[in-house]
Amino acid sequence: MERVNHSVVSEFILLGLSKSQNLQILFFLGFSVVYAGIVLGNLLILLTVTFDSRLHTPMYFLLINLSCIDMILASFATPKMIVDFLRKRKTISWWGCYSQMFFMHLLGGSEMMLLVAMAIDRYVAICKPLHYMSIMNPRVLGGLLLSSYTVGFVHSSSQMAFMLNLPFCGPNVVDSFFCDLPLVIKLACKDTYMLQLLVIADSGLLSLVCFLLLLVSYTVIIHSVRHRAASGSAKAFSTLSAHITVVTLFFAPCVFIYVWPFSRYSVDKILSVFYTIFTPLLNPIIYTLRNQEVKAAIKKFLLLFLSFYLNSSQLTYSIILNSSVQYSDSTF
Repeated sequence: MERVNHSVVSEFILLGLSKSQNLQILFFLGFSVVYAGIVLGNLLILLTVTFDSRLHTPMYFLLINLSCIDMILASFATPKMIVDFLRKRKTISWWGCYSQMFFMHLLGGSEMMLLVAMAIDRYVAICKPLHYMSIMNPRVLGGLLLSSYTVGFVHSSSQMAFMLNLPFCGPNVVDSFFCDLPLVIKLACKDTYMLQLLVIADSGLLSLVCFLLLLVSYTVIIHSVRHRAASGSAKAFSTLSAHITVVTLFFAPCVFIYVWPFSRYSVDKILSVFYTIFTPLLNPIIYTLRNQEVKAAIKKFLLLFLSFYLNSSQLTYSIILNSSVQYSDSTF
């Protein structure tokens, strides 16, 4: 109620990525294809791991959770952005804006912790292979997954708690394609310097802790792999390179945005696109192209799906044909 009494802004105007009509049409077509690729790519990994019993291992259990987060992370703002490319006036309600910020930090914080969980999984698999299944049991996996979502929820809730009491009584233009917390805070009708510092401290601390944990984990793993046999090292390095690539792609934009969170550089908009759209698209590509087991399982799944589709089509055609024949016989 306090927010309603002190705020007159009921909606925000999003400037989007460009004011050029030709570019917006091009962006509409391009991002529609990219978003379809995100959903289909991550859904394919999810279905492949679910239906292939050979992939029912802790590593792939964590991988399908990463795919779920990526699909939702790409969906909290991308569909609206795609539709807005066809609109002259791009607006979003106050609660819609609040929801976008909440889910961005919820999913971003959860994915950071999930990447840490995946690093722990790789550490156990490579450094303690004989005890891997006993250590990474369902109880431990459930605990790691619950911790990831809990940290994401606490992180997002702590950020959004400050937003509820901020008055918005004047400027309502957000120079982005979605409601980004640093940009929206600047529009409040009060001095938000201390709040800006809290946002930096909260997001920065979570990012720093996760990054240090990942750095230590992969350093220990790489040191251990170097003393293994050549055949085992090659496979381990292939898996590690995929994980390290995903971590780099995920953390690099976050670090840049929150080191200079209240700057007006247009590069922030580009990094936001990369963080929310291209990273969820690249993750399934990286994990499939560098993993022979996943590629083989995907080929098997697609062949089964194609075979099922052809058999279903043939069965449907036979039913229609028999019905037509029976109808012709009854007519005569």
